[in-house]
Amino acid sequence: MSHAYLDLVQAHDALLQKKDAPLYASLDGLALPARPVLPADAPTVLIFAPHPDDECIIGALPLRLAREAGFRVINVAVTQGSNLKRQPERWTELKNACDLLGWDLRETIPGGLMGVGTKTRDGDPTAWAEKVAVIARLIEEYRPAVCVFPHDNDYHSAHIGTHHLVIDALAKAGHGCVLALSEFWRQMEKPNALIATGNNDTADLIAALACHVGEVARNPYHLRLPGWMADNVRRGAEVCGGQGAAAPTFSFGTIYRIVRFDGRAIVETEQKYTIAPGEDIKAVLA
Repeated sequence: MSHAYLDLVQAHDALLQKKDAPLYASLDGLALPARPVLPADAPTVLIFAPHPDDECIIGALPLRLAREAGFRVINVAVTQGSNLKRQPERWTELKNACDLLGWDLRETIPGGLMGVGTKTRDGDPTAWAEKVAVIARLIEEYRPAVCVFPHDNDYHSAHIGTHHLVIDALAKAGHGCVLALSEFWRQMEKPNALIATGNNDTADLIAALACHVGEVARNPYHLRLPGWMADNVRRGAEVCGGQGAAAPTFSFGTIYRIVRFDGRAIVETEQKYTIAPGEDIKAVLA
């Protein structure tokens, strides 16, 4: 049977199977936007990425805060992957991705932290305390207005471990700020924010993901990112906008749970956010 929807499916399939999509092992030849000169007291977003590449996948909110509200974005590479031989290469890929997006990059310790998971947290409190201290020092140094990191049930052990690591470090530092909890491997139970990205921002996130050459060469999830972001809009219309809410008209979005940390614990909110392109991204701070 042939009809219009077969053409639609075939067009999607062609994009997902695209063989000539470039990977950026180097930024040579790319016209990178000039970084704005930020005041010394510009508010800071810290992304705590469990692995190199997560910063691109969960980066919609930081990207918009930087481009639309003058925030400084610093990606903290919590780990640099478990394959020691690949770590130097992954660091170069990560640096390229952050340069493309206009973000700063910080290492936790040389080579990144290892054993970031609840197994360490529960079974080796001394080793866990050392990791918490590393992250707490970064929090004390930058005093972030916003921290972005995975929710506490994001399936992958390093994602779940990163969640608890950052929460423990925030408590150790006694620092209060907005938290944007992200999802990728497993959906959150109660997300409350759907953050749209327009075509340019979405394309830049995909291009940055394509800098992680070794990862996307084995699994081309950079080509699948638009589909994931489109499904976020489908789901976010109801779970973030409310049951029966009118569907957004934008195509791409990323889902978060926006909460606050008061220096001791997470403070929940009943607030819901759907922020389309062109709307005030600083609304997540209210």
